[in-house]
Amino acid sequence: MKAPRSLALVLALSAAAALQAQTPPALAPLLQADGTLNPAWRFVGFPKQQARIAPTRFDAGVIDDTRAVQVRTEASYGTLVQDWRGPAPARLQWRWRLDQPLSGGSAPADILTKAGDDAALKVCVMFDHALDRVPFVERSVLRIARSVSGEALPAATLCYVWDSTHPAFTQGANPYTKRVRYISLQGRSAPLGRWVSESRDVAQDMIDLFADELPQGSATPRALAPAVTRVLLGADSDNTASASQGWVTDLRWATGAAAPTP
Repeated sequence: MKAPRSLALVLALSAAAALQAQTPPALAPLLQADGTLNPAWRFVGFPKQQARIAPTRFDAGVIDDTRAVQVRTEASYGTLVQDWRGPAPARLQWRWRLDQPLSGGSAPADILTKAGDDAALKVCVMFDHALDRVPFVERSVLRIARSVSGEALPAATLCYVWDSTHPAFTQGANPYTKRVRYISLQGRSAPLGRWVSESRDVAQDMIDLFADELPQGSATPRALAPAVTRVLLGADSDNTASASQGWVTDLRWATGAAAPTP
């Protein structure tokens, strides 16, 4: 009787190990248990340009009895980045609120134009997109940018933005580079000063927005999405010299079905 029990134990442990190997690691929370910013999220601004462009402010705080990261811009740029590698889990979820949209600047905010390309709040996911899928000219520009910045800039970044100018679900390529493509989840009619929950199928969104650079005809469409390399949140107002204020909390991967957005 001992041999079968030992075999059963080995099989059970093997199955548990296989399940654990298939389970993606959690995204480190934005805040630690004591309410301070989690050092797993590092600040990234414009490389070699910090003296010219002010950094966006990220501060731990409490609003409406909710611990969150306060995000403030004033003619500034900045992101909080976490390195995270693996296939995109089922959903990326978070809550955010915008208290002050981009305002008071020298030009109106407009994500469709270079002059107005700012965002009061954004959550982005970077992908290990194959360089041979990128058009030749853009590939050359990306290689130069990587060399100059010293950062492993991705060939594909998907951003979810809170935009107060255009209708919700406006989407397209960043006016500076097609390496970044966006979906505005909250648009000009979105109420201010109220928490909004988001839940997105990141792999499917990446496939939809970068369809022109992905292979076609796969029997398992989600397999077309490259691995995730980083997750970030940020805000910028350097193009319009404006100011904004918002909050983000509960940014995490989720494996279940989508939660309804209120």
